[in-house]
Amino acid sequence: MTLEAGASRPAAPPLRRALTTALNLPPAVYGTVLLLLAALILRPVLLGPIFFLAIVGQAAPLGMVALGQSLVMRCRSIDLSIAGVFVVSDFIVTSGYFSSWPGAALIGLCLLFGATVGAINGVLITRVRASAVIVTLGMSIVLVGVVVAFSNYSQPGEVPAFLRVIGSGDVHGVPISLLIWFAIAIPTGLGLGRSVYGSYLSAVGANPQAAALSGIPYLRIVFIAHVVSAVFATIGGLLLAGFVGLGSTTLGQDLVLNSIAAVILGGINFGGGAGGTFGPMAGAFMLTFLFNFLNSFGLGEPAKYMMQGGIIAVAAWIYALGKR
Repeated sequence: MTLEAGASRPAAPPLRRALTTALNLPPAVYGTVLLLLAALILRPVLLGPIFFLAIVGQAAPLGMVALGQSLVMRCRSIDLSIAGVFVVSDFIVTSGYFSSWPGAALIGLCLLFGATVGAINGVLITRVRASAVIVTLGMSIVLVGVVVAFSNYSQPGEVPAFLRVIGSGDVHGVPISLLIWFAIAIPTGLGLGRSVYGSYLSAVGANPQAAALSGIPYLRIVFIAHVVSAVFATIGGLLLAGFVGLGSTTLGQDLVLNSIAAVILGGINFGGGAGGTFGPMAGAFMLTFLFNFLNSFGLGEPAKYMMQGGIIAVAAWIYALGKR
C-alpha cells in the first residue's frame, strides 16, 4: 500500500525513536555510564556526594579547555598553544611581579594575555595561511621558553589566596570551579545554537569553500574561534592553578591531548559533529572520573599515561569512523 499525495507518514514507534536518539549520543556518554557502573560495583565511595562533586570540580579546567578546543575543531582548525597559555597564566599570578595588583586586575591581565595569544594565532592562520598545528605548537614552545627564561628554571611561588578559593573552594558543597565552568559553558552552548556565529561556524566546518563562496566571513570565524579558545584556556589555567595552589612551569601539559580526546569523545570532529557543548563537557568529566577511578586502585603515573594514550587512540579511531 502506498501513501496518497499529501498524506503524512506515520510517526516512528517510540522504541525506534529512543534507539535512534541513543545511537546519536556522543561516545563520552556511554563511557561515562560504564565508568559510573564500574565505580558503583568496585568503588562506590567515589559516587558519594562529597567525592563526586569534588571530581566534577576537578574536571572544570579540562572542561574549559575542551570547550575552546571544540570551537576551533568545528571550523577545521586546532589549538596546541594551551600548554603555553597555562604556564604563562600561572607565572603571572605566582611570580611576584604583579603581587601588588588587586585580584580582579590580575585576572584581567591573564585574560588579556590569552586573548592576545589567540589573536596572534588567528592572524597567522587566517592571514599568513600558516598551518594551525605549526603555529599553535610553536606558540606553546615559545611561551614555555619565555617563562623558563624569566624564572631561571626555578618554580614560581604560591598562588594568591583568592585564586585558591576559586580553584578549590565551594559554595554549600558545590565547587566554585564547577559553577564557573557551567556559568560559561551553558551560555556558550545557547549562543552557538541561536546566534549567527554558531550557524556560520557550522557552515564553515561543513564546507569552508562553499561557505566562503556564499559570502560567509570564513577567516573571521576561524579568527574568533582561536581568540575564544585561548581565553577559555586561560580560564582553565587559572582554575587549575588555584586547585594546585603552587606555581609550576609544567602546569597542564597533559591537558592539550586530553582536550582533543575529550572533544572527539564528545561527538565533535574536525569540521562538525553532533556533540554541541554538552559533548565536550561529558568527555572532560569522563576522563577526569577515569583518572580518579584509576588512582583509587593505587595505580601511579605510568598507568595514567598508558590510559591516556589508549584513550587518545580510541578517540582517533572514533574520529576515523566518523569521517568514513
